[in-house]
Amino acid sequence: MRIRDAALGLALAAVVASACATPFAPLAAPAASTVEVAALPPITLPADEIPHANLTEWWYFTGHLRTDDGRPFGFEFVIFQSVRGSAPAGYAAHFALTDRDGRQFRFDQKSSAAHGAAVGEGLDLAVGDWHLRRAAGEFRVQASTDGAAIDLALTPTKPAVLHNSTGVLDFSPYGWSYYYSYTRLAVTGTLRTDALTRPVRGQAWFDHQWGDFISVGSGGWDWFSLQLDDGRDFTASLVRAADGAVILTYGTMVDRDGRARHLRAGEFEVRPRGTWTSPASCATYPSGWDLTIASDRIAVTLSPVLLDQELDARASVGVVYWEGAVDATAAGVLVGVGYVELTGYATAPPPTAAGGAGPSRPAACA
Repeated sequence: MRIRDAALGLALAAVVASACATPFAPLAAPAASTVEVAALPPITLPADEIPHANLTEWWYFTGHLRTDDGRPFGFEFVIFQSVRGSAPAGYAAHFALTDRDGRQFRFDQKSSAAHGAAVGEGLDLAVGDWHLRRAAGEFRVQASTDGAAIDLALTPTKPAVLHNSTGVLDFSPYGWSYYYSYTRLAVTGTLRTDALTRPVRGQAWFDHQWGDFISVGSGGWDWFSLQLDDGRDFTASLVRAADGAVILTYGTMVDRDGRARHLRAGEFEVRPRGTWTSPASCATYPSGWDLTIASDRIAVTLSPVLLDQELDARASVGVVYWEGAVDATAAGVLVGVGYVELTGYATAPPPTAAGGAGPSRPAACA
């Protein structure tokens, strides 16, 4: 829920006391940034994989798995960190699993306010009993919900990509952010669905973003990741203003060998093919997209593997959003996989003071 290119600095608000994380709500008193962005030190890896003392930070995984008998799944796992003044850092986490063959989408969420959190040495974070750590050249992710659990080892197979060439994004006057990705990781581990635990393999995508940035306006963004079977990777963000107008478009193309090239508006096109209306939130999202990158001779259609991959995350981050696995096809032939994130389409009631979700959604949409 990164704004993955972080444009306009949409931020994770505080998670303190009994409050919920609200990553897309503006801070109470926006102020101009006083940091000289050009003077910020460069990203250093793996040192900068660990938590920082900035306002907002997240570690975000999406990926595609297959069991040993060939059954496909998509997954999302993210931990958010929020630091506000002298208060203890607050944390929220999301875990989602898309069962393609079973036509089922599972989602769960945790927050440090409701479940507690622990921070170890290096990159070692736990929210409740969900865990992210980095050791021996790999990430380790463990999460579970009713009827499903993952225990995954994720190893980067390409170098980290620094977005905007330097990995630093300037949102002047609204702040700044560091942002890098591992666009392809090899995944091994186990997946439990219902009472059956099976070994899995697959590939994943990792985003890490942190900085002192705040929310501007009440728009949203469409974020895309694409992993082609020929070894190339691509990501794009289309950031919208409150009136729905696209105000920033940005992309990164990663070659088979890991070399990155940054693309601006006009160098690629993402065109929605249709819409889907959620029966739970009544929000209408774009659904299905044609992606064209003329310079790289890429013309693919992105299709959700399930229409309903909506996450009601009001209990942890105060919003409802759509994030789901997609297939990439060219002339009807499968050529890759990806993930899409859509924010700002659902108007969610605020969390209650006790940290639960707000009023229920309408039983039927107009």
